[in-house]
Amino acid sequence: MARLRLGPLLRYVDESSATVWVEASRPCTAEVRCADGSSGRARTFQICGHHYALIPVTGLTPGSATAYEVLLDGVQVWPLADSPFPPSTIRTPAYDDAARPVRIAFGSCRWAAPPADGHDPVGPDALDTLATELAAAPDAERRPDVLLLLGDQVYADETSPATRRYLAARRDLGDAPGNQVADYEEYTRLYYESWLDPDVRWLLSTVPSCMIFDDHDVIDDWNTSASWLAEIRATDWWNERILSGLMSYWVHQHLGNLAPPELAADPVYAAVRADPDGTDVLREFAARADADAASVRWSYRRDFGRVRLLMVDTRAARVLAESDRSMLDPTEAAWLREQSLESPGAYDHLLVGTSLPWLLPHLVHDAEGWNAALCRGERGARWARFGEKLRRRADLEHWAAFPASFDALTALIAEAGGGEGAPATVCVLSGDVHHAYVAEPAWPDGAPAPTARVLQLTCSPLHNSIPGSIKLGFRLGWSGFGRALGRRFARHGRLTTPPVSWRKTGGPWFGNQLMTLTLRGRAARLRLQEAQPVPGGKPGLREAADIVMSE
Repeated sequence: MARLRLGPLLRYVDESSATVWVEASRPCTAEVRCADGSSGRARTFQICGHHYALIPVTGLTPGSATAYEVLLDGVQVWPLADSPFPPSTIRTPAYDDAARPVRIAFGSCRWAAPPADGHDPVGPDALDTLATELAAAPDAERRPDVLLLLGDQVYADETSPATRRYLAARRDLGDAPGNQVADYEEYTRLYYESWLDPDVRWLLSTVPSCMIFDDHDVIDDWNTSASWLAEIRATDWWNERILSGLMSYWVHQHLGNLAPPELAADPVYAAVRADPDGTDVLREFAARADADAASVRWSYRRDFGRVRLLMVDTRAARVLAESDRSMLDPTEAAWLREQSLESPGAYDHLLVGTSLPWLLPHLVHDAEGWNAALCRGERGARWARFGEKLRRRADLEHWAAFPASFDALTALIAEAGGGEGAPATVCVLSGDVHHAYVAEPAWPDGAPAPTARVLQLTCSPLHNSIPGSIKLGFRLGWSGFGRALGRRFARHGRLTTPPVSWRKTGGPWFGNQLMTLTLRGRAARLRLQEAQPVPGGKPGLREAADIVMSE
């Protein structure tokens, strides 16, 4: 009999359809049955001995909520027996109801939580606490319509003690890559550890999710520079690691990002499903994606009524040659521009999801621009060698480290946020930097400027450590002294003045945390919640900020 190994994850939801992702223990037919009579089924496909299905559910009623169950070969496997949680439900939007808001929760950087009876070394998990809040009031008005996970959903290079014991039982950890994951099977362990957490498992079964990778989903500082890539490709373990990372991402995260029509048109998905064992098909796809980033698009668009979300790949799509360094390759940049500017007036809010922040603390921004100038030889070969070492050691690889890309994104935001039919807000949603903040740019007089309110909204981590050095460094980065120090770096690197200035209007906040946007018509509101321990009970979410962005 087939068992449910992982999931269900409620992924895509629109007004009348949804997709639900599961992993089963053997080949079978996976089925979703809803209390309102709607349903869907799919045959599992096989990757590396594992069996998955993405189940399309059709016939849903707009603006409704219906509980669902999952069956494998006709046998109910979800909800779990004696589950303490409310039924998993599919809630469909009704976008023609102007009074109904769209709520979008987001964050990044979630290191797997320990067992419920174990000590949590990094504090309460923001997703666990969100699950607790929703389980206590499943029909609460503040329930998110979608959860955006902006990178580092798993940590392939920073494994837990339990995972290290698992790895040691499989192979000699004295051989590279040591206590990091090496292959697809070991990646599946990371997803089990992360998504079998009971609270998170229920949360992901009842709140739709959109995901994009960041570096730790593959390795720290993934694609930081051309020399980094050449060195790691010369190792004897990297090829298996990158192929397994891309394959596991495609299976566990990417497929669920796609709308049913996109899935139906996806030739790789069709080929994998048509083959009794899709491993070789998917491996060949991953190899092409690694060799030629332009051959695949991990970025995607989702529309939530009059809210447009563009989730952007800022890792695999990079151009790394120092003479032509870019965060996005030309095809990816063209896609982002096309999606941002398509049908002016068709949306009230534009959200750009990028794991890496566009606007950073001023000292960090200037240091990254200075480092990029050194690495491209602005101060000679000796400074270039120093710059490369510093880039890797200090993680200097955000948008500011790709100056031409920073300028291009700034210009695109100004264009998308201005002119006839301009949206009320343009928000860049990011994580990565293990603190949360709100920053607001200003364009100089005479420059093309948006009429929309533009904000950088950064929220990280969901569950990870925040060392004292990080807190000190980012506080310094936002300070007046840090800004003055940054200008000295800029002068040494012969940097031009950025096309925008910006100021921090919220934060910095440190801790495990989650941001939620509430968008109603042209009004927008931001809420920041921090996970806090509760004596004698489960951790809870404490409201740390409530900001009106537009009215």
